This record gives sequence, C-alpha cells and structure tokens, in this order.
Amino acid sequence: MQIRLDKFLADMGIGTRSQVKQYIRKKQVLVNGVLPEGPKQKVGEEDIISFQGKDIVYQKHEYFLFHKPKGCVSAVRDAQHKTVLDYFPENRQKGLFPVGRLDLDTEGFLLVTDDGALAHNLLAPGKHVPKTYFAKVSGRLTEAEVQKFAKGVDIGEKELTLPAKLEILSAETEGSQAELTITEGKFHQVKRMFQAVGTEVLYLKRISMGGLMLDESLKPGEYRALTEEELQKITGQ
Repeated sequence: MQIRLDKFLADMGIGTRSQVKQYIRKKQVLVNGVLPEGPKQKVGEEDIISFQGKDIVYQKHEYFLFHKPKGCVSAVRDAQHKTVLDYFPENRQKGLFPVGRLDLDTEGFLLVTDDGALAHNLLAPGKHVPKTYFAKVSGRLTEAEVQKFAKGVDIGEKELTLPAKLEILSAETEGSQAELTITEGKFHQVKRMFQAVGTEVLYLKRISMGGLMLDESLKPGEYRALTEEELQKITGQ
C-alpha cells in the first residue's frame, strides 16, 4: 500500500500534517537513506523512513494502555463529558476507540486501540476475558460473600452472574476493601453484584483485563503504548 509521506508520518504520531511537512522541509526526514522529494512522495511498508535519525517502524494498528480518570466517558465523543480520546493529541485520535467501557465514576485500566478484530475478541461474551477490580464498599465483607460470588449472584436478570472471585483485602464494620474478578461485562455489573449482597460500592478501579495490568506509574488521564510482551498476551502473536 502506497501513501503520502506526510500522511504516513502523521499516522505514526510524529506530528500533525502541517508539522511533518515542516520536518520534511527542514531535512529531518529520510526515505531509504536519502532526502524525499517532498510531502507528497508515496511510500510503502518496504520503505525505511527515519525521523531525526531514528527509524519509524510501521504499525498496522495502535494499542494503548490508558489510565481512565473519574468523570471521563468511555466513548469517542460525548456532548456533556470529556471522553477518553480527549486525552490523546488530535493527530493521534483518528480511528482510536476504547475497548469496552467503565462507568463515569470508575477509574483504571482501559485499552484504547484502532484494532476492531481484537476488540471483538476481548469483548465477545463467549470469550470470558477476566477483568479484575479494586473496590471500596460499605459494611463488612465476610466469607459468606466470597462463597456467594463464587456461585453467582442474582442481579435482577434471567440468570445468575457467572462465578466470580472475591478476595477480601480488609474488612471493618464501617467498610471493606476487596478485589473482584469477573469474566463477563453486564451493565454496572460490579456495583450490582455488591448491591445484591447488601453493600454499596464507594470507589471502583479496574486494575487488569485479559492478563494486562494497569501501569501504576501512569497517573489518571495518562497513557502509553503496549509493550511487545503485553501485546502478545492479548493477540497471541
């Protein structure tokens, strides 16, 4: 596939179309070791493009680990609230979308990509991809709740939830902390599961999905590209 050099550079996140045109004019870009004819020059996957001395590796898709903050909508656009993509530079937003959703007041791990096939595999009900949450809830959690979650609880739907793993981290009369791992993604599922056993979620943070862990060095609203090792975990390649 042949595309314009300026589009290739912009798609790879080097800058906006106008910015990369300036880089080309300032001779900061090479194609196969020589200066290009200009921004309109066509390049393909077989070409070696470098920017400021560093080769740019072509990627068909992009994958980002995003630390979703509270008050942010897991969507591409929204009329009322800030969205996930609002945290990405404008020149990186094209084609990106969040995989799944977290509630407005829930923070934590969110995968952002432009790979629709991967998103389908991770979200397909039959795949049972595990998702783990850290929760602060009202009241004291006990072994009884652990057993109830392991069997599945009634959240008002036709069937009980699938078996889930509840690990109690601390339990006091005034409140408890726990990690909950589920393998499905019903609407407000975690909150509804705790409500079903008589407690209320006060704080919720997703810490992992499909074997990928939230990078705790990322502050809410920050993101980074997945490493090759992380990418292999979710693509199997």
